[in-house]
Amino acid sequence: MTALTLSTAGAATLRADALVVGVAKGPKGAIVAAGAEAVDKAFDGKLAGVLDALGASGAEGEVTKLPAPAGLKVRVVLAVGLGPVPEKDESFDEEVLRRAAGAAARALHGSKKAGFALPLEDASAVTAVAEGALLGAYAFTAYQGGEKKAGNGKDSGPKQPLAEVALLGAKPRDKEHKAAAERAAVVAAEVNVARDLVNTPPNDLTPEAFAAVASAAAKENGIKVQVLDEKALVKGAYGGIMGVGKGSENPPRLVKLTYTHPKAEKTLAFVGKGITYDSGGISLKPAGHNETMKCDMAGAAAVFASVVAAAKLGLKVNVTGWLALAENMPSGSATKPGDVLRMYSGKTVEVLNTDAEGRLVLGDALTKASEENPDAIVDVATLTGAMVLALGDRTFGIMANDDAFRTSIHEIAEEVGESSWPMPLPAELRKTMDSPTADIANMGVRMGGGLVAGLFLQEFVGEGITWAHLDIAGPAFHEGAPHGYTPKGGTGSAVRTLVRLAERTATGDLG
Repeated sequence: MTALTLSTAGAATLRADALVVGVAKGPKGAIVAAGAEAVDKAFDGKLAGVLDALGASGAEGEVTKLPAPAGLKVRVVLAVGLGPVPEKDESFDEEVLRRAAGAAARALHGSKKAGFALPLEDASAVTAVAEGALLGAYAFTAYQGGEKKAGNGKDSGPKQPLAEVALLGAKPRDKEHKAAAERAAVVAAEVNVARDLVNTPPNDLTPEAFAAVASAAAKENGIKVQVLDEKALVKGAYGGIMGVGKGSENPPRLVKLTYTHPKAEKTLAFVGKGITYDSGGISLKPAGHNETMKCDMAGAAAVFASVVAAAKLGLKVNVTGWLALAENMPSGSATKPGDVLRMYSGKTVEVLNTDAEGRLVLGDALTKASEENPDAIVDVATLTGAMVLALGDRTFGIMANDDAFRTSIHEIAEEVGESSWPMPLPAELRKTMDSPTADIANMGVRMGGGLVAGLFLQEFVGEGITWAHLDIAGPAFHEGAPHGYTPKGGTGSAVRTLVRLAERTATGDLG
């Protein structure tokens, strides 16, 4: 994990490999942003002119490296674009700062230390820049660099992430600034843990291995943990989880993580879909759709990381995380289309498509979570391709049985920089899951399939319990080129939203 410090040094005196400054897009060219005054002075007041000459415009995410002039104790100045100059009396948007810091940190892979002299007007800006830098510095290198270079015996691995981020302009002795930096470090660390889990190959991250990772982290952070193995799941009649997992040689698990605070007045339950690999089962996915299916446990990764973050932050709210872990594989013992499963709730489900498996494991976990009667339940899942078609690959959908709760989660997601959109649960779509054989089928009409999946999950939420469903199928795994603080591969989608929801619940500020 990249280290984070609030530096008391000025831009002109900081000893580091690089110094990051912001540049905005003005009506007549690049404009040096606040925080970079000392750097501009070292360029004799001509930094904007130099950037213009190099073609830099200040557009969001644009990165320009310059050799540092005399008067600075760094080797490189990195100017990162912040987009248009804010209107009078306005500040740069927090997400703009977060993305800029992330782009800069990505460009500095291989460096030991960099100073970030971006605009820091308040504690919120400190949080944004710190988060962006720490998330942008992420790299998954666990499976790279195993070979030796011929002749010298040295490892030939990839560049390592930026080792240290020093925030300039923040005040180490200011309680708000210090708290903002500490919170950013915790949240970014757990987002990166979720990313690591999503990126881990499925031959290493089986349900049992995921449960072991969660158990170890729980014990380190004072979180109670309970793991139900396949024998306990059969005995407890968890027909959904067992129905999905029985086709694999790697048996399923249900993990319960319980964080409690002695002064908590509210309890949240987070439920995560944890399909550690999804082949589609007997309803096998077509070629070209299997290669990234290690990411189908991203919801469980987000829930796990969020509970750990809540514990590390000491939030005055009880948070229970449920990880429904299974591997969906075809075999002689796998569930077949046409089979009927009896869920943990007692409800029977006709399985029309074994590739609609996430809703089956979540159904059991939602029922179990409901038994404890929490104040609210939020499930997180890479659930449907239909949601990706509807919202693209950067936005997750939000469904809920309470409009105000759905609105609150949408506002929270936007606040922390996670793109989301409220979606309906049209009652008329429920009848398309009617089954002549069972209480409900696991498939309905194709059009609006993401909403149908949400309606299925709602069937397993306890009566009177506020519930929301986050379908993160789009943003959970990024297949394109990195951008801002978003890497290629696992993104840690929904972690920041869940943590902020827990924070606002703890303070009674849920709207």
